[in-house]
Formats: sequence, structure tokens, C-alpha cells
Amino acid sequence: MPDQSMIGAISGGVTEPITINANKLFHQPISSSAENTKIEKSAKDFESILLGSWLQQAEQSFGSLPGGDDDGDADTGKDQFMGMAMQSLGTAMTAAGGIGIAKMISKQLHKADDARGAVAAEGAPAHPK
Repeated sequence: MPDQSMIGAISGGVTEPITINANKLFHQPISSSAENTKIEKSAKDFESILLGSWLQQAEQSFGSLPGGDDDGDADTGKDQFMGMAMQSLGTAMTAAGGIGIAKMISKQLHKADDARGAVAAEGAPAHPK
């Protein structure tokens, strides 16, 4: 059985940091890790859509020869399937590291989120009700 004085020493030392940490939690944004995940996912999704769009435009520009026969392109679903393929390729490129757009967007969104959190912390009351 533990010594009674030791239990008192443990509980006395633990309650103060818990109170301080609880006050910090009331002044922080909801969940920084969840917010970070949303920011990273949004930035990567944007880069993948942008890359897919660029690839689709490049394929349309360079995919046919000037003066070539357009009979081979008469398939009505070709453009739709090509668009899906280019979006898939854009997603794969982003997953492999992309071209850095997601990192730039993520960095700016993190700065904006930090600034918003700082403003919210300054305007928050000292003690929650």
C-alpha cells in the first residue's frame, strides 16, 4: 500500500499543471491536428486538380497533329475518358510529391490559421464561463 504522504505529494504536484493546461486548451483552436490534416488534404487536392487540368489542356494542344485526320477522334467519350485519365495522372503526381504547389498553399494556409488563432486567443476571456 502506498505511503499516504506520497499520494498527497503526487496529487498536489499534478493538479497545478492540469489546471494550467486546461486553461490553455480553452484558448486554443478546436483541434490543431485535425485542422492540419484538413489543410494538407485541401492543398494536395487543389494541386492534383490543377495538374490534371494542365495535363488535359496539354494533351488537347499537343495530342493531335496539325493537318491530321480527325476521323480517329470521332469517339464521343474520348474527351471524357481522357479527362479522367489526366485527373488520375495529376493525383498520382501529387501523391509522389507534386511540383510544390501543395506545399506553398499549405504553408500559407497554416500561416492564416496561426494568425486567426492568435487573434482569437487575444480576444478570448481570461476564464471561460
